[in-house]
Amino acid sequence: MFLSKIMRTAVFAVAASLFAFSVTSCEKDAVTPTIAAVVIDGANFTLLEKALIKADLVATFQGAGTFTVFAPTDDAFKAAGIDEAFIAANTKETLAAVLKTHVLSTKVLSTAIVTGDNTSTATLNGNVFITKNTAGVSVNGAKVTSADVAASNGVVHVIDRVLFPTALDVVATAQASSIHTLLVAAIVKAGLVTTLQGAGPFTVFAPNNTAFEALGAPYNTVANIQGMNATQTAALKDILLYHVVAARVFSTNLKAGTVGTALATKSVTVNLDSGVKVTGGTAANVANVVTSPVARFNISATNGVIHTIDKVLVP
Repeated sequence: MFLSKIMRTAVFAVAASLFAFSVTSCEKDAVTPTIAAVVIDGANFTLLEKALIKADLVATFQGAGTFTVFAPTDDAFKAAGIDEAFIAANTKETLAAVLKTHVLSTKVLSTAIVTGDNTSTATLNGNVFITKNTAGVSVNGAKVTSADVAASNGVVHVIDRVLFPTALDVVATAQASSIHTLLVAAIVKAGLVTTLQGAGPFTVFAPNNTAFEALGAPYNTVANIQGMNATQTAALKDILLYHVVAARVFSTNLKAGTVGTALATKSVTVNLDSGVKVTGGTAANVANVVTSPVARFNISATNGVIHTIDKVLVP
């Protein structure tokens, strides 16, 4: 009997030791990862990981800090045309500039984000515009698909689109686009360069080259646009102003209904039932906002935002 008691005591002691060891091990396993570890261990962040490595930023996000990182998924990178080859071909400085646009220097949980449209917020590389409304949180039109991923040195919010540094106004941004050469020629011919280089903010529904070509002469080539007479040029100016809204409106700020334009007393109608559609002066004059690839809408500029559309709107 006495021996049995000793054996029972020994078993309990061993069990207690094992339990204590197990709790200690679990506590160690449950240590909150750094932001770098969240990215490296995340199944949907392989391109973000490669970009961080190439940009020499892994150590930054392994170290002490209180960062907020808006982390694009692999699908977001691919939609923006950024793959492994792109990452390998670009310098660490170029990639760092893009990546730092996704980072705030302080920890900001989604619950601390102010409700409202386009709150200007400083990143490690310029400003972004954060929206919080009934649809959730977005930054420069990129939706937060998973918020408040905990990290020991901050927080990660997963987003569905890559953010790019903003250094150009809406005119220069259009000039840098290979699909807006006819739009740029039209802006120059109509004498609207100075206007659209102003403080704004402006939202420009920007017809692509195919949209202008579909109108036929004199809108279908750069030479034809440059050769317009005074009457044609006046009509062109009205058409272009009809594509401009005097506000900064990312896709996540858009609301269905009538929207006033820079052409006095003339409005367009936004429909969000199936994608984003903008209707001009007649029911048949419907343009689709081009959302694929993602880089062709929510194009941020210093004085506004550009959305590419596939048809010219006519007042």
